Amino acid sequence: MIDSSVKEQLSGYRQSIDNIDAALVHMLAERFRCTKAVGVLKATHELPPADPAREEYQITRLRRLAQDANLDPDFAEKFLNFIIKEVIRHHEAIAAEHGGVTEKTA
Repeated sequence: MIDSSVKEQLSGYRQSIDNIDAALVHMLAERFRCTKAVGVLKATHELPPADPAREEYQITRLRRLAQDANLDPDFAEKFLNFIIKEVIRHHEAIAAEHGGVTEKTA
């Protein structure tokens, strides 16, 4: 049997986690809205879907931010790489819709 004060504390933590998860989903949705606009702009101007220099800069920047926030920089990099792969996939699809450059043809 769990003590009622422990249950209450656990419930409070879980509510905070649920709120953070909701905020993360909304932040990711906004990020992908912006990256979709970038994909359309790239496709319109026949730019390649991937930008390795930008990706390298973002990874370095995110690792530094993670370290400053006491978050494992390796985890932060894995998370960003996952997002970058998804963004590139979206950009390739947008480019294909516009008949433009894809990673395979760049």
